[in-house]
Parts: sequence; C-alpha cells; structure tokens
Amino acid sequence: MKTNNPNKKFRFIPYRKHDLLEMIVQQGRLSGQENDFRHFYTMLSSVFHFEFHQVMESLKDAYVGINPDADTREYNNTEQLTEHNFVELLGGVLQKANYNRITEAELNQALTESSLFKIRLQVDFDDFAEVLLFCRGESLREETLTSWFGLRSKTIEFINYDRVVVYLRYNDEPQQVQSSTDFKAGSAMLKLFQNVPKADLEMLFPNTQVRMRTIDKLLIGVPAIVSGGIVITTKLGASLILLSSLFGYWLGLSSQPVELNKASIMVLLAGLGALGVYLWKQFSSFKNRKLRFMQTLTQNLYFKNLDNNAGVFYRLVNDAEEEECKEALLAYYILLISPQPLSRAELDKQVEDWMLTHWQCEIDFEIDDALAKLQALKLLNIENEKLSAISISEGMRALDSRWDDYFCPE
Repeated sequence: MKTNNPNKKFRFIPYRKHDLLEMIVQQGRLSGQENDFRHFYTMLSSVFHFEFHQVMESLKDAYVGINPDADTREYNNTEQLTEHNFVELLGGVLQKANYNRITEAELNQALTESSLFKIRLQVDFDDFAEVLLFCRGESLREETLTSWFGLRSKTIEFINYDRVVVYLRYNDEPQQVQSSTDFKAGSAMLKLFQNVPKADLEMLFPNTQVRMRTIDKLLIGVPAIVSGGIVITTKLGASLILLSSLFGYWLGLSSQPVELNKASIMVLLAGLGALGVYLWKQFSSFKNRKLRFMQTLTQNLYFKNLDNNAGVFYRLVNDAEEEECKEALLAYYILLISPQPLSRAELDKQVEDWMLTHWQCEIDFEIDDALAKLQALKLLNIENEKLSAISISEGMRALDSRWDDYFCPE
C-alpha cells in the first residue's frame, strides 16, 4: 500500500505537461480561446525544448573526460568545451527536475536500518572520491514480511523513494572494486533507479557486498554443530581412536605399537571420507545461502534500474524540461483566469489549491521558479507587487520574438 508522506509536500508535479494542458483546456475557463491556448502551449514548450537542448550539449561536453562507456575517439581539443564541470551542470538539472539531495545524515541513517530483503549489505566508501544521491517522490508504504517458513508475518511501514539518482566518482587509486569488471580509476558512474526503500539505499552501490546476518549464521552454525557432533560420535569414533593411538606411539606417549592392517586403514579412510563429506556439505550450505542472497539483490536491482551513465542525464534533462514547462504553464494559466492581479503568495496558494481541489494532488509549488521563467519570457505584468498575465495573443507574440532572437547573431 502506498500513501503520501503526511509530513512532507513535494515540488514534483506528477502529470505530463501535455496532460496538464488538457486538464486546463477541458476545465472550460478559457472563454473560447482553447485553440489559441494550445498554440501558446506549443510555442512555450518549443522554447523550453530549445533551451534545454543547449543544457544537454553542455552536459555531453562536460561528461567526456569521465564517461566510462565512451565509444568515440578522443580529440585533444585546445579549447575548453564548457565553462562548467559536470557535477555543477548535473546539480542544476536535478534542481530543475525537482529532485532533492539525500544528505549524508539521511544516507548514514539508511545504512543502519534493517533491509526489507532480509539481507545485510556492506559498502566500502573508500573506493569513491565523490558520492551524491538525489531522490524525487517520497511515500510511506507498508509491506508484510514472513518468517519461520511462513508461519509468522509482520507488517512494517517504510519510506520509499519513487526515483533515486546515484552519482559516484571512483578514486584515482581506489581499493579493488570486486563487483565492477569494467571499472576505470577516476571514472564516474551515473545510475537512475525506481521504487527504492530508504533502508536499502546501500544496494545501489557497485561494490556492495553481502554479509551474513546473526540469524543466518545461527541457521547455518547450529545445525552444523549438531550434525558435527553426530558425525564425530558415529562416523569418526573408531578413526579418532586409531589416530590418537598412532600419534601417541609416534610421540612416545605410548609404548604399545599400533598395527596398521587392511581393516584399520579402511576404518581410517572411512572416517576421513565422512569428515570430508561433512565439511563439503557445510561449505555448500554457506555458499548456497549466500548465492540466494545475491540472487535476491540482483533480481531487485534488475527491476529497479531505469538507466545508466549518459542515458541518465538524457532522461533527467527531459524531466527538467517537463517540470519547467509545467510550472510556467500553471502559473500563467492561474494568472490568466484570475479576475484581479494576485500577489506572489496568493498565486502560490491558488496554484496549489487548483491541483488539490480538482486533481487531489498536493504539491509544494515552486513559485519563485515559475515567476522567474514568466518574467524572462515577458509573459508577466508586475505593478505594485501585484501579478497579472498578458493576453494569450500577446504571449504568442512574445514567444515568437524570443524564438527569432535565438538565431540572430549577437
């Protein structure tokens, strides 16, 4: 079961921008200007798409030196491709896509919490020079866990992240990364996951190692001790007596020689064979249990992984473009249908109320971001700290002028 976290509202608007357009148009508040508003939306969307295309090109240029999957030849360019480093650009895109940074304190808390997958994981952070995690969409979920062969069940409540971005940069001379066969010193790894429990963030790291929990050690150790005692008393008794007699004679602790005939040798070999079978069974039990844990981890990651490396920021740029366009569109529409100019606080509340009342969606609207975009696009009038939108026809002319300016030499 999934519910919103009652203690936290999120900036992410959980609708596609085209769906938001239809929600606005079909509400019937545009007084016959529906077609003009659709055209306005197309122009607004195109402006954001062009501007984020430039962001994408900057990200690609900044990622060249740390891309672990590059399949193109390197060119020793004497000119700097971009004035920003990759992490700065990525942080800006994540901010615009309404992702939140997972702080070091939150990560440390997650590492100490019990896993939902009944495994214990360990991460060696010394392998990394830089570790950054971001999340978007947080909800409280319930899961029923079973134990004692299904005889006992327990329902737990946990925090789940809808999306998690992981950025890792390896040290130039790190420890051996056992799980990363394509590892390159100094390279960076970028991954995007979905539906990640907060308590299991450590499973997202490439050098995660499975460790036995105390209960798992007991489940292996106690039967091993019991069966070991049985093997010693039933299978190894005669062999141990024979071996102790031999060592006692060889060490001078006994004066009575031990005769090694065919029967005694067979007894000795049978005992050693039983010991070997016992040790092999215990080793196999340990390995099989660890393999089951690894299979559980692999299966969960298989369904949670959405994208890797360069594919991640292609996806994030699209998300950022969508969020920026949705925020501008919502703010413009609410101002357009308002009978009088609104203050910044009134606009913020009316947008949030519109989403909650009509679509049962509680958001923390990015009012400053939305107003900054409308001002930059000249779609906004401000008088005595009161805000109003220019008409749709004037808005289309402003957007058309901005589009033309993109291709005019400075």
